Amino acid sequence: MSSHHIVREKQEPALLIANGEACSEELLGQLLEWSPTVVVLDSAIWRVLELGIKVDVLLGDFDERSDGSAVDIDQIRAQQYPLEVVHTPDQDKTDLDKGIEYLIERGYPAVNIVWATGRRADHSLVNMTSIVRYKDQIRIVMIDDHSKIFPLVGRFEKWYEAGTPISLIPVGTVTGYTSEGLKYDLQDATLTLGYRTSSSNEAAQDGFVRVSAQTGDLLIMECWD
Repeated sequence: MSSHHIVREKQEPALLIANGEACSEELLGQLLEWSPTVVVLDSAIWRVLELGIKVDVLLGDFDERSDGSAVDIDQIRAQQYPLEVVHTPDQDKTDLDKGIEYLIERGYPAVNIVWATGRRADHSLVNMTSIVRYKDQIRIVMIDDHSKIFPLVGRFEKWYEAGTPISLIPVGTVTGYTSEGLKYDLQDATLTLGYRTSSSNEAAQDGFVRVSAQTGDLLIMECWD
């Protein structure tokens, strides 16, 4: 896969590769073309190396590989030079948390995240919902072959074609939720995960969809089959 170093540092979103279900190589290639920095989380490095991707940062606790063997950092460095290796042994945070916080600390304004969904359901759920914690520090978009997920920050407004699937999922409870331009609009509503959401909604017609909320954290999901 071709080198991603074609844009200026921190002018485009970094790419953070987790260790869930892989996305298509076509999608990954598109993201790499616009990502000056590629961060890989822990044991996902072996899958990434097989794809021939140039990696800038490897981050994790490096306890062991999935087969129980130790992580050979020297072997990885031999294939990826230069490579920054960041050891993050804190067990109170997920590897995804650590990767996002690494980018925040270094002043990155935005990140695209792939391979963070699929495979284990617990990992997928935690990864999708935890990104709201960082919404005011870095722009986050989580992408796979079927969806694009990002937290609501302020008031959201975007033009969509009629019928575009859009889901609005609260993380906890959201109050004062109001939408405009959806097939099923709500005004000043309360959404609660597990009880009331605005899942499987869609753009009512060609035009702008607008979403706002007074309190709480809301995930916006653009979905396709």
